[in-house]
Amino acid sequence: SATLVWSQAAAALTADEQVQKDLHFHIAELAQDTYAGREPGTAGEEMTIDWLVKHFAALGAKPGNGDSWLQEVAITAVTTDPAAVLAIRGDAFNADWAYGEEMMVSTQQQVATTGIADSELVFVGYGINAPERGWNDYAGVDVTGKTVVVLINDPGFATQDPALFNGNAMTYYGRWDYKYAEAARQGAAGALIVHETDAAAYPWEVVRNSWSGAKIGLTAENRHRDKLAVEGWIPLAQAQRLFAAAGRDYAADKAAAAQADFEAVALGGMQASVTLNNSLSDRMSHNVAALVPGSQHSDEVIIYTAHWDHLGVRPSDAGDNIYNGASDNASGVAGLLALARQFLTGGEPPERSVLFLAVTAEESGLLGSKFYAENPLFPPEKTVANFNMDNIAAGNLGRTRDVAVVGYGNSELEDYLLRAAQRQGRVVVQEPYPEKGSYYRSDHFSLAKVGIPALYLTNATDSVEHGKAWGDARLRDYVANHYHKPSDEYDPAWDLRGAAQE
Repeated sequence: SATLVWSQAAAALTADEQVQKDLHFHIAELAQDTYAGREPGTAGEEMTIDWLVKHFAALGAKPGNGDSWLQEVAITAVTTDPAAVLAIRGDAFNADWAYGEEMMVSTQQQVATTGIADSELVFVGYGINAPERGWNDYAGVDVTGKTVVVLINDPGFATQDPALFNGNAMTYYGRWDYKYAEAARQGAAGALIVHETDAAAYPWEVVRNSWSGAKIGLTAENRHRDKLAVEGWIPLAQAQRLFAAAGRDYAADKAAAAQADFEAVALGGMQASVTLNNSLSDRMSHNVAALVPGSQHSDEVIIYTAHWDHLGVRPSDAGDNIYNGASDNASGVAGLLALARQFLTGGEPPERSVLFLAVTAEESGLLGSKFYAENPLFPPEKTVANFNMDNIAAGNLGRTRDVAVVGYGNSELEDYLLRAAQRQGRVVVQEPYPEKGSYYRSDHFSLAKVGIPALYLTNATDSVEHGKAWGDARLRDYVANHYHKPSDEYDPAWDLRGAAQE
């Protein structure tokens, strides 16, 4: 069997070679079309968790949730009919924007029909309410029942002023999920985020691909009726048209929004309407938990996380409609299995317990890790560290001279990382693109929020063989052309030496 071959092939390889071999083996399997993009709650999930459990068990790991390998996570998939039309009406403006190229709309409300009707549009700048920074874009304006138009990212990125927010590095206030949550807290009915590629850190195609198909959320008794009725994005060109029709200048209003004295402004009596017709599917998804018991402090645990899910099957311009997610994140869960082998075959067992946690629904808003943080298998106060692996094969950069930390300065584990990097002859650097807000975009963030020391490494770019400019170009190409696209597919020629280093 494949399991037997995989287990017995280990004998004559160095640890580094074995890790690379394991990475190739598992990525090749999990990124096959037969897994249909590993969408939570589908047959692709069943195949994925079966594969993970089988191989953790073959290595000699123990079930991580009592006598079970699984932690159940109840989810609801909300699929919005793409026939939805966003109608914008004003005194001298009448436009119907189509789903896909002109706007994307969805909802977290787990209801059959929702929407907005003749909802007044209000520009609230970056949509931030941060009292600790003396910043409130909602000051002096009542947005109850209205639809807010919001800029992505934050004023620090917009101005590149290091004294404003975190300068070029995105804060959580810059994230789309914060924008929607704050708008809901302010009583808005809807929110439309203006997409700009640099500020969002990805092109419109990523928005279109990620927001189409099922919108998955944790199943809620109130069916998330406290969320916005409509969560949307509009491309920059649409925003410019909208502001012009309201008698305003988008560029001037955007510049004003980066100043502390910004005041929200109604968009000239413009109103928005859209009806979302949704099909609902309640599903049971799962986190996979595999345990290596500690030899001395078994009640204390180190957690390695990686999300197993990707985007499933959904429309695509490319003809191929299966989002295989080979790097994102078959590579990360392959890393869990590769590490598990090293812990279980390396001689001495670890002093503390090690939990390998492959979580569900990261692509839907870190849901699996959020559920774990709220329902931990080990108490947070006994969880001494979390190491997260996400997209570790992006760009296939091979060996690098550097190690990149996402959110450098946020983790007390960085001193340990410095020592480990020195042993490899490498230097620790800040992530290549802090403006992307990656610290808030993966599963370590869920655990950090409940006080667990967490560390998330990302793709450093200073290639040993080709230099930093080459590595930067490779990573930019991955983000522009393969991230959240059907072309994120496995290639046996991948150079996974860098992923093995991590």
